[in-house]
Amino acid sequence: MKLNTDMTVNRVADEIWEIPPSEKPGMLVPARIYATERILETMDRGVFDQVTNVACLPGIRRYALCMPDGHWGYGFPIGGVAAFDTSEGVISPGGVGYDVNCGMRLIRTDLTLTDVQPRLEPLMTELFRKVPAGVGSSGFVRLGRREFEDVMRKGARWCVEKGYGWHEDLARIEEGGCIAGADPSKVSDHAVERGINQLGTLGSGNHYLEVQVVSSDRIFDPQVAAALGITGHDQIVVMVHCGSRGFGHQVASDYLKVFEKAMRRYGITVKDQQLACAPFRSPEGQDYFAAMNCAANSAFANRQVITHQIREAFAAVFGKSAEELGMHIVYDVAHNIAKVERYPEGELVVHRKGSTRAFGPGRPELPEMYRATGQPVICGGSMETGSYLLVGTERAMQETFGSTMHGSGRTMSRAQAKKSVRGEQLQRDMKQRGILVKAVSMSGLAEEAGFAYKNISDVVETVDRAGITKKVAELRPIGNIKG
Repeated sequence: MKLNTDMTVNRVADEIWEIPPSEKPGMLVPARIYATERILETMDRGVFDQVTNVACLPGIRRYALCMPDGHWGYGFPIGGVAAFDTSEGVISPGGVGYDVNCGMRLIRTDLTLTDVQPRLEPLMTELFRKVPAGVGSSGFVRLGRREFEDVMRKGARWCVEKGYGWHEDLARIEEGGCIAGADPSKVSDHAVERGINQLGTLGSGNHYLEVQVVSSDRIFDPQVAAALGITGHDQIVVMVHCGSRGFGHQVASDYLKVFEKAMRRYGITVKDQQLACAPFRSPEGQDYFAAMNCAANSAFANRQVITHQIREAFAAVFGKSAEELGMHIVYDVAHNIAKVERYPEGELVVHRKGSTRAFGPGRPELPEMYRATGQPVICGGSMETGSYLLVGTERAMQETFGSTMHGSGRTMSRAQAKKSVRGEQLQRDMKQRGILVKAVSMSGLAEEAGFAYKNISDVVETVDRAGITKKVAELRPIGNIKG
């Protein structure tokens, strides 16, 4: 097996690989990568370098982890999971990412492909009109500073109070759509300026809104699927992938500068400056945590306003209310976040950067409706290949701090992808294959070509066989809005 590293990588189970602490000076715990042999061979050198750098950070517990969708990221690898003792450990913006609480939301409907196919063009046009996309795009919600601070504190709850959602929505969002501990006084004026007009917008990069089909033959666990509202028979669902936009980016930028200075004060050295961090209980660490939670709550609110717009678009096109169309949220889950959770080691601040919480059945954090199934996990693939709905497992709680993959993971840079295909050609090719795409930027569309990503099915099979998540259904795209 040929790997992109000179370090020793030992196989400890069929889908688990371990780099021992002896491979890099300063490693406090082993680094573990979840992957098949084929996926491991395709991982870039950055994954091995970065996951072992993370293993050197103060207060880390058990393992530094990387999921099968892992690839090079800012400081931490995308697909990374690391848990730090809240008393002795650190918090690091690089372990959260610039797009704080980037996440996935899935909305079910009672519609089928037969209902939607004849109206797909007007539906996608209406969705494209109602949900702004692209760099710096603004939404229809206009807020003053005080109202935006309410959004930071309340998250999706603020939206429901203002009529942009249903009360039942909140139970179907991680943390009820509102993480405690958000303090707007810890957010800079510049971050507020960047975020105050962006509620209800997709943004750019790999963010999207997708209309998908669930065929009966692509449901792998009918009982769990039914509990999640997924019925098959060419059922239509809608997936949203976006986060905290410019607001979260500015929060991360602000505190990376703070932490670079704080590390000298606390005598912390790191293998890579992008791992800038501070003790979790320090004033700097607590300030970042409070500001990060503001950004996380704004991301929940962003996806909630988008959901409102999606419901309005479907109602306009199909001439029925969203309630009559059965447009209930299945779940909303973050995949760029740091959260305090309790494990056998004690209270830990768990960093998930391009990885998803995957709590197993019975956990009190889950809404009553999902206590028996485990937490829904939404994993987006490329816009050409499809996505998956899975559920968390008890094994994830034991092995990965209740975490799993978040998507397919890139195999090619955006610049490389743009050199390989033109956006206009890709849009025509996808239309011929039954996928209608509307994009703000053709070069941005080319960046997201399917060949730039790992095969989502290979990645999903890895976590399914490893037992840290259980696949429920595959979702096939028929319409995509790309920022």
